[in-house]
Amino acid sequence: MKITAIIPTLNEEIHIEASIKSVDFADEIIVIDSFSTDQTVKLAKHHHVKIVQRIFDDFSSQKNFAIDLAKNDWIYILDADERVTPDLRNEILNIDEKTTKFVGFYVNRNFYLGDKHIKYTGCQRDKVIRLFRKSKCKYNGVKVHETIKANGPLGFFKHKLDHFSYRDFDHYMSKQKLYAKIQAQELHEKCQKVTLYHLFVKPAITFIIHYVIRLGFLDGYSGFLISKIRAYRVLDRYMNLWYLNNKRNHKI
Repeated sequence: MKITAIIPTLNEEIHIEASIKSVDFADEIIVIDSFSTDQTVKLAKHHHVKIVQRIFDDFSSQKNFAIDLAKNDWIYILDADERVTPDLRNEILNIDEKTTKFVGFYVNRNFYLGDKHIKYTGCQRDKVIRLFRKSKCKYNGVKVHETIKANGPLGFFKHKLDHFSYRDFDHYMSKQKLYAKIQAQELHEKCQKVTLYHLFVKPAITFIIHYVIRLGFLDGYSGFLISKIRAYRVLDRYMNLWYLNNKRNHKI
């Protein structure tokens, strides 16, 4: 089975080389870069990869663009802050392309914030499709936390992917603010209204879900802060949406 690995990047100099090495089993590696201003591209050039630069519009479009460039039908999408573990690597290479009934595979992720492994706070539910056939699967066009629409059955890998998504809490907060802004724009385009429920009730419910129901308290103080930041992201999303709606209605 021939595989094309695709790594989307934007200022990922601290991750890019390790991520490339973790998919060096692939027959082709494409780095789709959103015009990084750090050393990402320079470092990537040290490896046998194809580098393509494209102005970022949204996550789905960026990935679908790179998928169309791939020589092979089987695609492995790897975020730059992810690592394919040796066990997962062996599991991927042991797939028999001729006999498998699956058009794609889910993988669960080990979530890290800095050096700390976050085991709960909703992270235990984290799964993504990473290996799939491009002839049967495509990203759905959602601007953030995009998912794959698959035309066929999906399997599950037994082994997990390591996800070093945030360097520290400041980095985590900045990413959540970015996601909130993108989601607000998406809701604005759908003419979503903002209510008191969105501003006062939904953030509180989000905190309870992550800290209590999804066992965030078992992650200690880190679980508390993650739950709090996720609640703030909900509030920030609807504050941004209120501003966009008000700007449109009153042309401020």
